[in-house]
Amino acid sequence: MQPEFAMQLALDAAWRYQGVTYPNPAVGCTVCGPRGEILAVAAHKRAGGPHAEVWALKEAYSLLSGDAAIEPLVDSAAIHDYLRRHHGGIFRDCTLYVTLEPCSHHGKTPSCALLIRELHPEKVVIAHEDPNAEAAGGAALLEAAGIVVERGLLRDAAADLLLPFVCWQKERFVVFKWAQRLDGSVDGGTVSSDASRSYVHAMRDRCDLLVIGGNTVREDRPTLDARLVGGKSPDVLIYSRSDRFDRTIPLFTVEGRRVMVSDSLADIAGYRNVLVEGGPGMFEACRELADCHLAFVAPATGGTIPFTKSDERFRLMHTAALGSDLMLWLKRE
Repeated sequence: MQPEFAMQLALDAAWRYQGVTYPNPAVGCTVCGPRGEILAVAAHKRAGGPHAEVWALKEAYSLLSGDAAIEPLVDSAAIHDYLRRHHGGIFRDCTLYVTLEPCSHHGKTPSCALLIRELHPEKVVIAHEDPNAEAAGGAALLEAAGIVVERGLLRDAAADLLLPFVCWQKERFVVFKWAQRLDGSVDGGTVSSDASRSYVHAMRDRCDLLVIGGNTVREDRPTLDARLVGGKSPDVLIYSRSDRFDRTIPLFTVEGRRVMVSDSLADIAGYRNVLVEGGPGMFEACRELADCHLAFVAPATGGTIPFTKSDERFRLMHTAALGSDLMLWLKRE
């Protein structure tokens, strides 16, 4: 088993939760046995929940030990405690592949680096150092304990995964999302699959602000909530030259939400995690504002309005199947 393959498994696992772990980064971890066999692959799923390393170590422990008592545990501190009390040196010949340096501090969850130090695997391979000074230093803790630490495997790919987190630390992250068919059309009713829409609702649950164009509001009369995942509804900025809207449109009636109407995108100031949903007009308006783009491509044709008529080139950061759709994370070149 090649180290690059193990790290890629960790990266792919993390991308499945990109955009839904705010304010934490998306992180993945692979645990391999002494012969390179894959014991576990896991990712961080939500802020406040177990980190990727903890999920992966829990799964690997259950497989290696046959001890099923750990399986019902979902609280991070409880998993940490169980592994500390029962590991029995079972990880001594194992290697961990982690997309981000294990955290050294105790925040909403205990330190992953301190747990790994106690379990003492043979090696920890880290794709990218932690850019958050408060949590950094985990690699040094592991090395001081005699654990072999290797850095930089697939670092560029890990940097793409880490982009939202880096943007949050500096100011804000803005992602532009759209759904299209194979012919590039974005009109004519629902485009993407149920799985894709649920994913977007999960992103809405974690974002501070959702930006949408005025024409879309008038024509679609949306709610713009996170009902498919039972989540919260973000504030909404309607980008429009006119403030004339039917206030019975569902998005205006969501309790506890702030709705702004403006012909300027400067109103995103004060928000850190911004999701823009739209078509050609919003794409043009956010051309220089978006940090990356997220496209859902449905295996169908039939619309009339193309996503854009302008010449654009994107760098593909990640792609995966989601329901019947293809999900593309893109960086505009």
